[in-house]
Amino acid sequence: MQIGISPPGLDQASLDFVVEAERLGVDSVWVPEAWMYDALTPLGYLAARTERIRLASAVVQLGARSPAMLAMSALALQTMSDGRFVLGIGTSGPQVMEGWHGVRFDRPITRTSETIDIVRRIVAGERLTYEGDVYTLPLPDSQGRALRSPVAGPDIDIPIHIAALGPRNLELTGAKADGWIGTAFMPESADVFIEPIAEGAADAGRTIDDLELSVAVGLEFTGDPEAAGRRHAAGYAFTIGAMGSSATNFYNQVFARQGFADTVGQVRALWEAGDRERAAATVPIEIGLHTNLIGDDETVGERLRRYRACGIDTLRVTVASDSDPTSAGHHERLDALARLLDLVAAVDAEAGSP
Repeated sequence: MQIGISPPGLDQASLDFVVEAERLGVDSVWVPEAWMYDALTPLGYLAARTERIRLASAVVQLGARSPAMLAMSALALQTMSDGRFVLGIGTSGPQVMEGWHGVRFDRPITRTSETIDIVRRIVAGERLTYEGDVYTLPLPDSQGRALRSPVAGPDIDIPIHIAALGPRNLELTGAKADGWIGTAFMPESADVFIEPIAEGAADAGRTIDDLELSVAVGLEFTGDPEAAGRRHAAGYAFTIGAMGSSATNFYNQVFARQGFADTVGQVRALWEAGDRERAAATVPIEIGLHTNLIGDDETVGERLRRYRACGIDTLRVTVASDSDPTSAGHHERLDALARLLDLVAAVDAEAGSP
């Protein structure tokens, strides 16, 4: 398994933390995009500050940029980083797309599929023509021309990973993507995610081994895993209650498919009623414990074995600290990362990996 990180922020100390994490042996950094900072600007900065670490977006929101603009940014970052860029894409949800970007949240699976087609066509150096259900290029009855990028070509490879939770999007990931960006993942119910990806891959004449599978985890070494698990579970109340509308909440749906349908329904109802404390207390501790790496070395090592047994290639780690945003807090995070990397090496050695 490989370890990636999400930066704890975009202040100078947090970006320095990424540079230090590279020196420890962390494989990749995954920069998010919500309604604060964009994902691509920090990666351009990190391309100049780092030498080896892979630079991934997790994720850029489809619909916020045209596919051609996305391809142009990807080409720039891949050139600036000497081939270390990974394009992570996702459709986000209706609250963000329609409320923040002013773009209708319609046909998300089709939009994802067509965006991948267009980006790959541009990156390969082909003249851009495309006829799809969402995108038609050049625009019909327009003065547009079918252009070819002078900086693209068949020798350029930009891996595309999809953030997917729903079954159809997971199947599309298996069929067309180079990797999966997973979240809300519990090894105990891995088939909810793995089976649709494998089915999509098989339908496309591939296998799931053709994809890099990554999932998000929090890391907290502690002698009181129950208290930490309860705290991490409570943190999901916002995800379950606010990250989506009452009609469309992909996190509710994915936790429901993992066996928590009644409970996440209660959490959402409490959140929408304004009772945030009860909403947080209602999230099952299993969600906090099973989506993260929490406990002592033995417990974390056992969780690593479970992720490995599911076929997970990369853990995208957010390291808990004492809420100190300064360099002192980042030193604690680096110590925890070093400890985790040692445990990963031991687990890999048990399985006979080099």
